This record gives sequence, C-alpha cells and structure tokens, in this order.
Amino acid sequence: MRIAISGSSGFVGTALRTSLVQDGHEVLRLVRRAPAGPDEVRWDPVVGDIDPAPLEGLDAAVNLAGAGVGDRRWTKAYKTELRQSRVRATTLFAQTLAGLDAPPRVFVSASAQGIYGADREDEYLDEDSTTGQDFLARMCLDWEAATAPARDADIAVCHPRFGLIMGASGGAFKRLHTLARLGILGPLAGGHQFWSHISLTDTVRALRFLIEQSGCVGAFNITAPEPVSNAEFIRVLAHAIDRPAILPAPYFGLRIVLGEYAKYVAGSLRVVPNRLVQSGFRHEHPDARSVVAAALSPNTPP
Repeated sequence: MRIAISGSSGFVGTALRTSLVQDGHEVLRLVRRAPAGPDEVRWDPVVGDIDPAPLEGLDAAVNLAGAGVGDRRWTKAYKTELRQSRVRATTLFAQTLAGLDAPPRVFVSASAQGIYGADREDEYLDEDSTTGQDFLARMCLDWEAATAPARDADIAVCHPRFGLIMGASGGAFKRLHTLARLGILGPLAGGHQFWSHISLTDTVRALRFLIEQSGCVGAFNITAPEPVSNAEFIRVLAHAIDRPAILPAPYFGLRIVLGEYAKYVAGSLRVVPNRLVQSGFRHEHPDARSVVAAALSPNTPP
C-alpha cells in the first residue's frame, strides 16, 4: 500500500511508520521543511500550502499532526496553537485528498478521548456517549469536523479517539516511569479517577486495522478494554519495577505545576473501545499489567 502520514516524526507517527515500512508498505511523510528524499512531501498548514501531485494514487492517509497537549503549560497563546495546529492541518489535508483525481480509500484522522470532557467519574463512555463542553472537547469536535471535505468526497473517514498511550519512547508513560524509578510516584489527586490507557503496540495495531479493514468509518475509541484507576495503574507500574508508590500528588500541587491542564490529568474518563472490538479487533494488551509489561519490554514491537 501507499500511505501518507502527517505527524510521522511524533510518538505515535514514528511507531506507525516503522511498522508499515517493516512490512513493505510505501510511506510518504508530510514534512514542514525541504524534503530530504522521494518519500517526503513538503506542506505548510499555517499558510495552506501543499503539493498534491505526490499524493495521487494513495491507498490511505493518516493524519496525526498537532502540538503536544501536555508539552507546555497552557497559556492563552498555547491553547490557540493546540487548536489551530490540529484544525488547520486537518482541513488542508482533507481538502487536498478530496481534490485528487485518484483519492485514497480511507482517511484516518486523529482525535482524542478529551472529546468526552475532563471528568465523567465512573460513567462508561463509548463512541455514542455525549461529548463534553470544555476546551479540549470543543477542540476535538472541531478537529473531527475539519475532515468534512474528505467525507464529502466519499473517502471513508475514521476518527481514532486516543486514550493514554503507554510506550517507553514517549507520552505519559515515559514521565511516569521516570518518577516511579525515583520512588516519588503515587496516586494523583486521590487516585480514584479512571485512566483509559492503551499500549503503543495496540495503538499502532488499531491504526493499521482502521487502514486495512474495509468498512471502518466514524469514531473509534483507541483504548484498552479494561480501564483502571490512576492509583491502580501506578501501583502496577511500581510493582513491575520494584519501587514504592506511596507518595500522593494532591490536586493543588498538580494545578501549580500544570495550570489548567491539571483538571484533565486529574479527571476521570472510563472510555471503552466498543466499536473497535465489535469490528473484530483483538487487543494484545487488554489490561494494566500487560500494558505496563509491554512498555517496559525492550522487545515489544512498535
């Protein structure tokens, strides 16, 4: 297959690209600099510039572009960047695909579990659940809506709504692992809040499933089927590396360090992957113990 990926140098994009190339697929990377080879296509979502010619005849396109939600403290300017880096990039990608003479069959465009809000306590959240009204929820709604040009062009559009992706090379797990090794990790803001986690391996497998399986369209929660409290996940991690997990982090401390983003870190989202499982996907790492083991193993594939 020929597959174009935006955000291919990020945590998930790197793993997806590696997996596809290892299996012999041709991957085109959308980059924001001068292309370094025939497998790269320059684009600039800020000014709306992209050369569509190399994208003709694609089998699939994957959109993972967007500034990191937890990379910086949320100032007003950074919140604008978070939204615009997603909506502008998605709009440009979708419009370009829709205008091709030979468009791809499927457009897999990222979203996130934040679409359900910051805190839904112990409510089970599947793809038919109501969405939230806060900043992240509205951003995710606009992010998904930006794919409309591709959908209107009869391209199958899938929205993988990512949970907390756990892998050694980045994301939340890398930070948690560092704190756990130092013995300074414990329950966050009481610890009862649900974390909807998933291994990086299953994340890549789920994206490939959406790319490769005809008939997939719409929203898919990309989480493990057994979400647990943050206290339980941290306990499993600490036990796996033989460290204590007894130093709690109160909410006011998170607020000082993280600002507005603290309410999302301390929120509870019990997200389940109903549509993914019903479509035939089977997780290799369905629970916290297997997710942690996969993240800690040097032999785990991307």
